[in-house]
Amino acid sequence: MSREFDYTKLKHVTSVDQSDRKVPYNLRQSGPTKVEMLISTRVRKSPYWHLSMQAGCWRATVYNRIYHPRGYVKPEDGGAMVEYDAIVNHVTMWNVAVERQIQVKGPDAEKFVDYVITRDATKISPMRARYVILCNAYGGVLNDPILLRISKDEFWFSLSDSDIGMYLQGVNADGRFNCTVDEIDVSPVQIQGPKSKALMKDLCGDQVDFENMPFYGLAEVKVGGRSCVISQSGFSGEAGYEIYLRDSTLYADDMWNAVLNAGKKHSLMVIAPAHHRRIQAGILSWGQDMDQQHNPFQCNLGYQVSLSGKGEWNKKSDYVGKAALEKMKVEIKAGKKPYKLQLVGLELGGKPIEEYAPDFWLISKDGGDPVGFITSPWYHPEKKQNIAMGYVPFDGTLNPNGFPKGKVGTKYKVHLPEKYSDKPGTPVDAVVVDIPFKESYNANTREVVKG
Repeated sequence: MSREFDYTKLKHVTSVDQSDRKVPYNLRQSGPTKVEMLISTRVRKSPYWHLSMQAGCWRATVYNRIYHPRGYVKPEDGGAMVEYDAIVNHVTMWNVAVERQIQVKGPDAEKFVDYVITRDATKISPMRARYVILCNAYGGVLNDPILLRISKDEFWFSLSDSDIGMYLQGVNADGRFNCTVDEIDVSPVQIQGPKSKALMKDLCGDQVDFENMPFYGLAEVKVGGRSCVISQSGFSGEAGYEIYLRDSTLYADDMWNAVLNAGKKHSLMVIAPAHHRRIQAGILSWGQDMDQQHNPFQCNLGYQVSLSGKGEWNKKSDYVGKAALEKMKVEIKAGKKPYKLQLVGLELGGKPIEEYAPDFWLISKDGGDPVGFITSPWYHPEKKQNIAMGYVPFDGTLNPNGFPKGKVGTKYKVHLPEKYSDKPGTPVDAVVVDIPFKESYNANTREVVKG
């Protein structure tokens, strides 16, 4: 009979095996902490910060050392689920200027980019973008940006939340690649939702053939009279676009207000990044669902990795982390377990989770000692139940392509805080399911990389 935990008194969990990490995920369960964010000059305000305030932003966090709006509708008015309704039924705009743009430009730009990402940069055509990952020498995921190829000799890394700009400058500190690496004054917003194409047509007119624009296709446009690059992409799983404004510190108001004006007839709503919808789509959030001590295989990004060999693996020249990833793949194929925990999808009980989780809530096998933790939970209105991504012990299960995955149907218990528990002190039932939880407008097939 397993021992029952009193999770109301639990300060920190050490039973989850994180012995393969130098710095374990902090599993101290503190719950919501009421504290006011200090706005100071140590953290940058984006060019759209004042515009987010005008739109009703009432809370923020810090992302890439930039203040990041994370809520517009207050809880007493329906909170984040009102914003969810807007993105699945209408169209939304997000201030995502926190996605710093790192430009790599010069004769060796392609060679440099190919060295720092795990997929083949030579197969990305000019005016196309791709979702990519960068790994360290140990195979850990440093960042998972969108990579825009502006021209033959120019790339932009649209960063997730880590200091990859300084890392990239360090990689080329000795000048071995003939290119420059600099952050540039380009700031994106996202336009997401089923009415996004109609809005973008009104906004851009005949500058772009939206009917034939491919997913991750790029185009040079004027928005509000200002120079922008647009991409058909986004962080939601819904139809969507990103608008990258050049010289954004000068022209933020012009572009933003042009979008607001064009969006009036489409019921445009300014919202926070739609984490409820990205969880449904199985889109990962760096720092929450993985970090530099997670390798791609354990967080379902193995399809991003280009290794030597025939058949399923594309051949590619050397890149940072390749040797470590090669070794892991050999071990996985041999039935070994080169890491402790695997990211899985879960359906779980409990009252609707309609807010961000302040802690990594704990997972146990049978209500006893925790063996894993939830990273991204939310309520799925269409399924009428809670869903989550989280880490559980890796059991060696592989998908048909040979990539690690969680065994569908495996049952666990999730220890939710009292406000979400059906019965306080009693964990809810959970079961491993396939990711995504809801199909995306542009489905990510997660096939072996082909460029």
